Amino acid sequence: MSSITLQTYASRAAKQPNAAAKALLECIERKQSNLCVSVDVTNKQDLLDVCDAVGPDVCLVKTHIDIVEDFDIDLVQQLTALSQKHDFLIFEDRKFADIGNTASLQYSSGVHKIASWSHITNAHLVPGPGVISGLAKVGQPLGRGLLLLAEMSSAGALTKGSYTQACVDEAKKDTTGFVCGFIAMSRVDEREGPNTERDLLILTPGVGLDVKGDAMGQQYRTPDQVIRESGCDVIIVGRGIYGALMTEEGKADKKAAFDKVRQQGSRYKKAGWEAYLARLGQK
Repeated sequence: MSSITLQTYASRAAKQPNAAAKALLECIERKQSNLCVSVDVTNKQDLLDVCDAVGPDVCLVKTHIDIVEDFDIDLVQQLTALSQKHDFLIFEDRKFADIGNTASLQYSSGVHKIASWSHITNAHLVPGPGVISGLAKVGQPLGRGLLLLAEMSSAGALTKGSYTQACVDEAKKDTTGFVCGFIAMSRVDEREGPNTERDLLILTPGVGLDVKGDAMGQQYRTPDQVIRESGCDVIIVGRGIYGALMTEEGKADKKAAFDKVRQQGSRYKKAGWEAYLARLGQK
């Protein structure tokens, strides 16, 4: 079998056993977009506005639901409606990191009830494989998917070396069918040759077209570096796309801000897709 990087999203979707990963690959192919927007806002209406503005250009929206100060069930209902309206999946960036039983309760219960509405979530492997089985008990029957945090884009991150390899090993031998990929900066599952065991998605944060980093230690790479050079599958972009909506001017003239966000979203969508075509040798 050839490297995953040489296979189309459509061919991978056809044989993907995890329901959420299959749906994501199909969405990517359908919309010709490997763009995910990370929405890090603390206000319900801001979250909905950003999702509405970027929706047409993305395959996935990444949320941090626990930072929304005015969270209520109506937010989940409206977010779900937007995902259906614009045809994108939802990824709650919860980063579970507790023993299996606790993680399963965090995933299913509390005020957020993440498993009931988020197609994909993620976890650190620090507690051991029990975190996978605990989350799978809740998410697998609902057709959800789990990403392991194999690498991170922040300066000085400890997610490297043997830890990264442990994430890859656990993902490949996962018997629940719940693990569907990684948060990673490179094709971590193919460092020793083509991955012929199971198709795993690579979603990569820290992507930017205009800047190289920020004051909080974030490091940015271009869509071409991430998709074509590193062989990853989905680019994750945040403020570089929706920033205009968060300014005083943007809140005063929402229509103009929406237009700016759409322009940026379209720009990143195009760059990500062209990098994918170049990886396949079609551009």
